[in-house]
Formats: sequence, structure tokens, C-alpha cells
Amino acid sequence: MRVISGSARGSRLKRVPGDSTRPIMDKVKESLFNILGKVDGEVWLDLFAGTGQVGIEALSRGAEEVVFIDKVRPAIQTIQANLQTTRLEARGRVVQADAFEYLARTAGNGRFHLIYVAPPQYVGLWQKVMAVLDERPSAWLTPAGIVVAQIDPKEYEPLTLQNLTLTDSRTYGNTQLCFYEQTPVE
Repeated sequence: MRVISGSARGSRLKRVPGDSTRPIMDKVKESLFNILGKVDGEVWLDLFAGTGQVGIEALSRGAEEVVFIDKVRPAIQTIQANLQTTRLEARGRVVQADAFEYLARTAGNGRFHLIYVAPPQYVGLWQKVMAVLDERPSAWLTPAGIVVAQIDPKEYEPLTLQNLTLTDSRTYGNTQLCFYEQTPVE
């Protein structure tokens, strides 16, 4: 597990001890950033951040800030260590919190260009997070902001959302990336 590009290119990242996280494969991460293009100056929210590697990749490639959310202490410690290793800690904010509680109590102020959702698999969390974000996407996302959900393809099901629209979906082996944008107001 390493940073692929940018200022921290080649830095090796630590894994969260145990098997509570499922780090994204480098090939999938590289494809994600190829799809997204430039992230310079962007602000990201990384829910269920795990090792922090997606947000750290964004910081390495020029994102202005990433807010990392995870409720598990070993994950928080791993994110902090990985930010120090890559010397990106000044632009990363690490918050130990349940993702749902964080979304309920914190006003996003429409400042996130991207919200990355990679929850534990097979317990329906991705659908629940998408439903919460769908209630008020403009509270979290910039007008052109997107949500990317990382799931196992076996978990995928079409979601009935009012304010977010699936615009793209890519599958790489046992990882599926689903891209959602705010539904235009008619």
C-alpha cells in the first residue's frame, strides 16, 4: 500500500491492525484518480477512512484539505501515522466519530468537492449513508461536488434517491466505485 502520485509519491502506508478495514487496491485507487482528474485545491470528506489512503492520495495530488472520519481508535492512529509519514498532517483533519453521528451533528456548509464512502461491507451501511447524504446534499457538497461509494459489487443495488443521481459505476474485480452527483433542480 503506497501513495501513487504527487508530493508523497512512493510513501509506504501502514495498515490498520486486524481485519476491520479493507484497503483499496493500488490499481483501483489509480483508476479512481484517473477518472477524477485534477484535485488541486479541493476539500474532501473521507467517511469510514480506515487507513486514510484515499484521502492521503488526494492530499498528495494537491487537495487543500481532507477530513478523515472513523470511529475505530486503531484506524485513527493509523491515519495519523500515515499523515506524518507522508508529511501531509497540516492539511488533514482526523476526527474519531461514528460517520452517522458526524453527519447529524456537523454542518458541512457545502464545502466538500468529494465525499468518499467506504464503509464495512455486507451490513447495508453504504445505502444508509447515501440516504443520509441524499436528504441534504447541498449541506455537504459544493454545487459540482460528488459522492463516491466504494463497495463490493455483490452489495450493489439501485438506490431510490431524490437529490443524488448515479452518473457512473466502475467495477474492478471485487471493488465497485459508484459516482453520484446532485440531481439538477428543474
